[in-house]
Amino acid sequence: MTSTQATPGTSVDGKPANIETRLFINGEFVESSDKKTFGIYTPSSHELVAEVFEASVEDTNRAVAVAKNAQPSWAELSPTQRSAPLKRLAALLRQHTAELAYLEAVSMGRPVSSYADSMIAAQKFELFAEAGYTAKGVSSLNTPGFVNMTLRQPFGVVAAIIPWNVPLVTLAGKVAPALITGNTVVLKSSEKAPLTSLKLAQLSIEAGFPPGVLNILSGHGHNSGATLSSHMDVRAISFTGSTRAGGLIQTAAAQSNMKNVILEMGGKSPAVIFEDADLESAARKTAKSIQWNSGQVCMANSRIYIQDTIAERFSRLFNAAFSEIHQGNPLNPITNHGPMADDIQFETVRRYIASGKASAKLALGGDSKDGFVEPTVFTDVPEDAKIMKEEIFGPVVNISIFHTEEEALTKANDTEYGLYAAVFTKDISRAMRFAKGLEAGTVGINCTSPVTGHDLSFGGWKSSGVGREGLLDSISAFLEHKSVLIEIE
Repeated sequence: MTSTQATPGTSVDGKPANIETRLFINGEFVESSDKKTFGIYTPSSHELVAEVFEASVEDTNRAVAVAKNAQPSWAELSPTQRSAPLKRLAALLRQHTAELAYLEAVSMGRPVSSYADSMIAAQKFELFAEAGYTAKGVSSLNTPGFVNMTLRQPFGVVAAIIPWNVPLVTLAGKVAPALITGNTVVLKSSEKAPLTSLKLAQLSIEAGFPPGVLNILSGHGHNSGATLSSHMDVRAISFTGSTRAGGLIQTAAAQSNMKNVILEMGGKSPAVIFEDADLESAARKTAKSIQWNSGQVCMANSRIYIQDTIAERFSRLFNAAFSEIHQGNPLNPITNHGPMADDIQFETVRRYIASGKASAKLALGGDSKDGFVEPTVFTDVPEDAKIMKEEIFGPVVNISIFHTEEEALTKANDTEYGLYAAVFTKDISRAMRFAKGLEAGTVGINCTSPVTGHDLSFGGWKSSGVGREGLLDSISAFLEHKSVLIEIE
């Protein structure tokens, strides 16, 4: 392992003067009704960062009620009027990048060196602010004696539940389209990383959002998350997280008011490398995919299939690229490999590595200590092995060999997940066969995750999701359809 240990204690500017820990309801910060809190601890040092107020069922119901009350007047505004606070919020996110980077570093171990999430979130708010006028229906003269049309109207109250690995980016991708289309929002952040969501709530006041339009709750899924999923006044819910949690949300939605559900869930993404590919580029890109954010990414290529003729060379290149990390304090500007988000995730990844050692060959890494997991490679992994079938959510990758194109495609698709897939080849016909044949919502050709197209659909096949997000997709997802029939006498 050729990693470099960053110097402990070295930090960057950005620590806020005070860290907001209260719930954000109706434009104000309030303590939870029962005063209950939960602790946020720095993953590697276990130092207490903050005691955050946990939303109760009563708090969640109140947030939905104020959102419902605020929605009609918000919907009556023009897209230009609704876009103004979104654009101001985007500017504020850019101004407060250092604080947001600090908050994610201390809450879930995200290195500040690679933190661009505030910029990505700002761009999303700006893009959706400009897309408000795309929310329109169509007209039809195809029925004799009638002029017919369709209207697109907001659902009302939309719930959003976001994950801990990229909370600010996910928040923007849900909140911005929901707001610009005239909905109001109640968002629940992850109990592992609530601090940047609360910082955004502070900025939303300065941006000028009317009270009740955006409400942000902190807490666990079994309280606020379950309440939002089954709430009769929530008409749409957008979730990003685990497949297990997504299933619970879908069930609760169906058993309550059949609310519209958008789910972006787990992945076990394959990358297929052919002998004619640029191997150095493929090795570098696939290594980055599974190492970025310490592998805690739903679309990371955790399964790599390489053609038998280039197995030795690619493995050498990949292992070299995967090993070049600077592991240590996530506040150190040279660190690019932080700890697992918390002890629960650390122990989960350790168990998977132990399982892999019992069923496959350990080719690189495998060590874990004090919350950190080394980049780890397994080879000779049986296709039915636990580490091949289940999402690990850590810097752990399986590298397997294939002999034929048909074999590679079959193995790549042999999973219940279908979020992202990649193929590396210079043969355009083969590339297009794989683009068509891979069972995934996004296919990268000579590129891999986290590369996406912000103006394209994003979502999963099979157990990786329901519905799509993206520029126009998200606008559409937060609007109801209505057909209007006008008879001409």
